[in-house]
Amino acid sequence: MNVNEIRAHYDDRSIIMYQAYSKAIALPALQNNRFVPPFSFNRMTWIKPSFLWLMDRSQWGLKSGQEMILAIRITRGGWEEALSQAVLTSYDPQVYRHPDEWAAQFEKALVHVQWDPERTLRGKSLPVNSIQVGLSRHIIEKYVNEWTIEIQDATPLVRKIHGLLRQGQEAKARGFLPKERVYPLKPALARQIGIR
Repeated sequence: MNVNEIRAHYDDRSIIMYQAYSKAIALPALQNNRFVPPFSFNRMTWIKPSFLWLMDRSQWGLKSGQEMILAIRITRGGWEEALSQAVLTSYDPQVYRHPDEWAAQFEKALVHVQWDPERTLRGKSLPVNSIQVGLSRHIIEKYVNEWTIEIQDATPLVRKIHGLLRQGQEAKARGFLPKERVYPLKPALARQIGIR
């Protein structure tokens, strides 16, 4: 069974999340250093700290509507507040006593946590799961207005790494990857989101 780990680029006070958007959403966000319409405050938004996981999901920013990759620096306090309100997207007997208990919590959850296989530079699955966190419309305003410190355009970096990969220069491409390491959590919070 895969191990669940939060792999992220972080410092003492902040952590980087990655999201892929169309230019219509990404460009105003970059101009304002915060999300503004047409970004939707009324639907769940998914944030991911694993760069390579998002590269696999967005096909290196080549998927329609995911052409721009944003690196969103948020407070560690905000990140941990989100996780403290999270419910897993599927039943885990090591976290919940009974499927009905999980179902009841999931129905009311402000935040969802899903674990998916981490990826290599070439998109192969690893025996480690990376986290993605779904923020419901009831908590998105906090993400936008309180937790977000800075929004940067990671698209040029993505194009550079992907270009090197396509040229067969994997070692050189690896050198440009964000420096991610395992993010530490208090044991009770780790257990709540399925980290053992």
